[in-house]
Amino acid sequence: MKSFGSFLSSVAAAVLLLSAPTARAGQTCENKPLTARSITSAMTLAQRTSAALDAEFERSGARVVVLARVGQDLSKYGLRYSHLGWAYKTPEGPWRVLHKLNACDTDSAALYRQGLGEFFMDNPWRYQAAWAVAVPVLQAPLYTLLTSPERSARLNTRAYNLVSYPWSTRYQQSNQWALETLAMASEPGIASRSQAQAWLRFKGYQPTVLHISALSRLGARVSKANVAFDDHPNAKRFSDRIETVTVDSMFEWLERTGMASKPQTLGL
Repeated sequence: MKSFGSFLSSVAAAVLLLSAPTARAGQTCENKPLTARSITSAMTLAQRTSAALDAEFERSGARVVVLARVGQDLSKYGLRYSHLGWAYKTPEGPWRVLHKLNACDTDSAALYRQGLGEFFMDNPWRYQAAWAVAVPVLQAPLYTLLTSPERSARLNTRAYNLVSYPWSTRYQQSNQWALETLAMASEPGIASRSQAQAWLRFKGYQPTVLHISALSRLGARVSKANVAFDDHPNAKRFSDRIETVTVDSMFEWLERTGMASKPQTLGL
């Protein structure tokens, strides 16, 4: 088990991010300054998560997991987690997270590689982690894809929508990128988002249905550049049913199909 001191270098890297344009996913865009308490909490959660993932690696050899955080409170939608990424163990030892982040108050997003400390740093709603271990047959394909900058970005779409429709390629939110990337790693013939989505339909993935009223949709669309509903079918949109990719739906599907283990949780 690594000592807490081994994570101090990650604190410096995270502080440097404060001078860069804010990018977040599964969290609000409020610019709250980091406090000593929030930094300590984030790094403690990172240390414990790293220790748990290292123990899994020693036990099973697993180098890739789906890692989630509680960036904001989504309990009114019946959801527990807000954002996830792919965590992988580097040859040097530390775990890294590849995930998609939205540039706050914009309609664009990009992929980021971060340490565990950075992943949990942005004033989350709750300091809690959850992860599911990809099954052995997917470990090598996922690891190869995730560690290749070119391949891991192949299905990334810059146009971002917080509630993007799972079966459209007009926009893409963070969890959707992670899900479609899994499809590409699982099926070598997949080379486009439409192919990835067809594979996900075939494998029985079911998105979360959010019940959002017309008034709420209008308010969100007018005030938020990163929220749109025009990629959703009219029949569903006008009946207040907004389907999108969530962490909870991914965890349920991965366990149901036997593609990953039952999620494990850890919190402060």
